Amino acid sequence: MKSFLTYMVILTGLFATFILYNKQMASVPLLLLSAFFFYLGIKEVVKIKNNK
Repeated sequence: MKSFLTYMVILTGLFATFILYNKQMASVPLLLLSAFFFYLGIKEVVKIKNNK
């Protein structure tokens, strides 16, 4: 279920980027996607660190 939610967030962000591109506001969803990927990366680092 977690991977499905991750894929839905990514697809929604990409769809919003394409929609907002013509209005010159594509940076907003891209900024939100980068924050989401940063969160996922930190979560993975913490998981790896706790396994050692």
